[in-house]
Amino acid sequence: MHGRSWTDIGTALGVTRQAAQQRFHAPHQRYDPETMSEDLRQAMTHVKRAAVRHRNNYIGTENLLWGLTAEDNSATRLLGAAGASPEALHQTVGDRLSMGASQAAERIAWTPYSRKAIALAEEQAEEAGSAHIDCDHLLLGLARIGRGVAAAVLDEAGLDADTLREAAAAPPAGRAVRRG
Repeated sequence: MHGRSWTDIGTALGVTRQAAQQRFHAPHQRYDPETMSEDLRQAMTHVKRAAVRHRNNYIGTENLLWGLTAEDNSATRLLGAAGASPEALHQTVGDRLSMGASQAAERIAWTPYSRKAIALAEEQAEEAGSAHIDCDHLLLGLARIGRGVAAAVLDEAGLDADTLREAAAAPPAGRAVRRG
């Protein structure tokens, strides 16, 4: 994007071209927007906006959690069902977004934990029989990793993967459970 080759970048970092490209290249078609629900695509616009606004050259778990809690979606409803305030979590993770020095706005690399979270979200969607990854799947993916800023914020709120899974499996509040 800045007119430098991967070989130049690798040389500057003291690593091979391939190592530099693997570490800093944006995810490939695996994370195609077509595999995401409309809500998740909207959340991803918030994710990218946060990374650009904070001049980050990466999308970390903190960016993902911030984007997931930016507006009402299946993740914020799951957080509410688990007894957490999505607004408070949004504010907490927003306070932890650090200002970087990057000017990159088009191709922002995903951190290893963020790539793992989306892979876990994909698994979660498949297990649920869904054709699309949704916001709650990504939230569960972030919780399952158990590392990174998002995991720390969720942990401080008393939320882990098991708690979120239980909340997801519970019937919505106000509805009677039908027993046969």
